[in-house]
Amino acid sequence: MFELIRAYLPEYRHYRGKLWAAFVAMLMVAAASAAIAWMMKPLLDEVFINKNMAMLTWLPVFIIAAYLVKGLGGFVQNYAMSFVGQDIVRKVRDRLLLHLLQLDLAFFHRHHSGDLINRVTNDINRIQAAVSTNLAGLVRETMMAIALMGVVIYQSPTLSFLTLVVLPAVYYPVSVISKKLKRIAHTAQERNSDLTANLAEVFSNTEAIKAYHTEAFEAAHFAKSNKACFDISMKSVRTGGLVTPVTELFTSFSAALVIYVGGQQVVDGTLTPGAFFSFLTALFMAVDPLRRVTQIYAQFQEAVAAHERIQGMLALQPEVKSGALALEGVQQIAFEAAALTYGEKTALAGVDLMAQKGEIIALVGGSGGGKSSIASLLLRFFDTTRGTVRLNGEDIRAFSLASVRAHIAIVTQRVHIFNDSIAANVAYGAEIDPARVRHALERANIWTHVASLPDGVETQLNEAGTNLSGGQRQRIAIARALYRNPAVLILDEATSALDNTSEAAILETVRALAPDIIILIIAHRLKSVELADRIYLVQQGRVVCHGSRDDLMRECASFRELYS
Repeated sequence: MFELIRAYLPEYRHYRGKLWAAFVAMLMVAAASAAIAWMMKPLLDEVFINKNMAMLTWLPVFIIAAYLVKGLGGFVQNYAMSFVGQDIVRKVRDRLLLHLLQLDLAFFHRHHSGDLINRVTNDINRIQAAVSTNLAGLVRETMMAIALMGVVIYQSPTLSFLTLVVLPAVYYPVSVISKKLKRIAHTAQERNSDLTANLAEVFSNTEAIKAYHTEAFEAAHFAKSNKACFDISMKSVRTGGLVTPVTELFTSFSAALVIYVGGQQVVDGTLTPGAFFSFLTALFMAVDPLRRVTQIYAQFQEAVAAHERIQGMLALQPEVKSGALALEGVQQIAFEAAALTYGEKTALAGVDLMAQKGEIIALVGGSGGGKSSIASLLLRFFDTTRGTVRLNGEDIRAFSLASVRAHIAIVTQRVHIFNDSIAANVAYGAEIDPARVRHALERANIWTHVASLPDGVETQLNEAGTNLSGGQRQRIAIARALYRNPAVLILDEATSALDNTSEAAILETVRALAPDIIILIIAHRLKSVELADRIYLVQQGRVVCHGSRDDLMRECASFRELYS
């Protein structure tokens, strides 16, 4: 628990004003609670026994004032600490997402999106209570307990000694329960991640679920994950529920001992009834904050488990490191015996490839041959296992990731459409220039359709672009790539969903762009690569042959087989 608090202490520096306000408010609550307990002595001794009417007149006023101070302090403390907690959680969530986005593509291949969503949302939400209300509660209840125990000691040092001997014994069982709760919390958060992952898969694959009529199958799968979450939650409830009875059992021993010894002192006349009842009131009032402290300590264990999961993510570092040089244009691309391995799978086994500005290079070959892996190395999604990729004669790893990706645009067969306007999708990540957006849409052969829409480029696209056809989505993606004015344009099966007319228009745009940039076309269809200056046939991670289309048809048997 203290490690969690220590981890977030630097964040509290930014909220000194609110923390001081919360601290003063907690003092008000503690002082008012102690005053209420102390009033029992004059109420019994002065009013009920000595019949002091003046005291009877003023005591109700003091009680109302004490509760007013306590209520005001509680409100100020709750608001101030809630603000601090919410804002710290906002910052941590922002920092975690930014950190995750800076990790390698391989990281996202290894982790399910549902698990990552759970870490950014649910795990951080569990920390929120710990750094705000729970921490404030811990301080407030401790201060209240100290103030009330001060009244206890003041009224009877002898009886207070008996109390202070018994109550600390409650720490050991509470500590054992809390450790068990922490282990359960880790398991619960993993189960919640599985549940979120299950939901993410269901909602991203609804078309397949409908097509294969597997609604009942998916519902049963979800019910199984949901039941696992329920079981672990109930285990947490059973374990956490032991804290209060254990605390109250030890408190009952203390209370029984105090009542027996204190009652004897009242009978003997060594302690007044007012002092004894003031002592009992303060003691029983102190039991509540002490019980709440033990409950808060147990609740902290969920936050500790969540914090450990979050820190595990923040400790990860990208394997692909950014270089120091800024890339200024791309005149030449060279792959020199470039090899790439994913785990035990070899994607590229030593590829040599050359492209100059103004050239159109095509990569062809069967599925899984390594064509897209070449594009991944060029974008530095991965680094070569062996060999080198060079830009303008310099090792690509010497350049910053931002400058490399700023000069390269890619359009893949898998189109990414965001839940935003058409203009925002085209200018994605950059300032929207209406004239450039229109020009990009025209070159992607989709402007006529966009212009016919009631809201034009401001038309809102659904999640994944479900209010567009497959071909329209692909053309929006092409427009996005063209909007960047890249030095290198990669078309990875980018025209696979287009009709012949649209494909011809896009290829004409590619031909017009060619003199100013390097274009890399990855395709299966021969028509898509006819305008290439040079074609590379890639099979099993190697370049089998390369040359012009006519040369390959004449000299490369594998190429002829591919297109026969």
